[in-house]
Amino acid sequence: MITLRRSADRGHADHGWLDARHTFSFASYFDPEFMQWGSLRVLNQDRIRGGGGFPRHPHQDMEIVTVVLEGELRHEDSMGNGSVIRPGDVQYMSAGTGVTHSEFNASENEPLHLLQMWVMPARPGGEPRYDQRHFTPAERQGRLALAAGPASETSPAPITIGQDARLLLGTFDASEAADLPLSGRRAWVHVASGAVRVNGHDLGPGDGAGLVDEAELRIEGLERAEVVVWDLAP
Repeated sequence: MITLRRSADRGHADHGWLDARHTFSFASYFDPEFMQWGSLRVLNQDRIRGGGGFPRHPHQDMEIVTVVLEGELRHEDSMGNGSVIRPGDVQYMSAGTGVTHSEFNASENEPLHLLQMWVMPARPGGEPRYDQRHFTPAERQGRLALAAGPASETSPAPITIGQDARLLLGTFDASEAADLPLSGRRAWVHVASGAVRVNGHDLGPGDGAGLVDEAELRIEGLERAEVVVWDLAP
């Protein structure tokens, strides 16, 4: 079964400095049919004006993953981390027992475009953790590259998160395709830019698709596109 989530049907909040689109219920936006997808609780697409951002605020018991699409994100947190996240970077923060952080557009003039995704942890609590990795265009081109996943001795992910969930990144031209066996698992696909075909359904920028009870996920490029995929426990 495939559940389509069209870009125009997502929640929308315009705060002036922030234009946010919510795939799932978030903050004041509530849609009982789109609360979460498995352990994937939040998938927000944010556009932040130059100089704008989120002052220091708390999180607890959530696995937070950020992918920057355009611009630069400046991050600081109560663990002592301070960094700038750029296109191709994946940032991870496990809030654990509690952490505070701030996130701002690193530029006063250029826009910032990012995806922020929250996954519910397998177990609450634990020490807060931070990680950040860069994935080159070549690593993502024409394939689904593993960026984050649970601890594993056989096939460790570059970033280890506290849930049976894997984040994969892909860039596809019109001639390229990739398959992901699901074997009873579920998946969520989000199109960050461009257009792809997912198991026979055409998706454009901002569109998403949830898969359950499908043998595999097949992504075919229709025009140059960037996608993120979550491979999730059933």
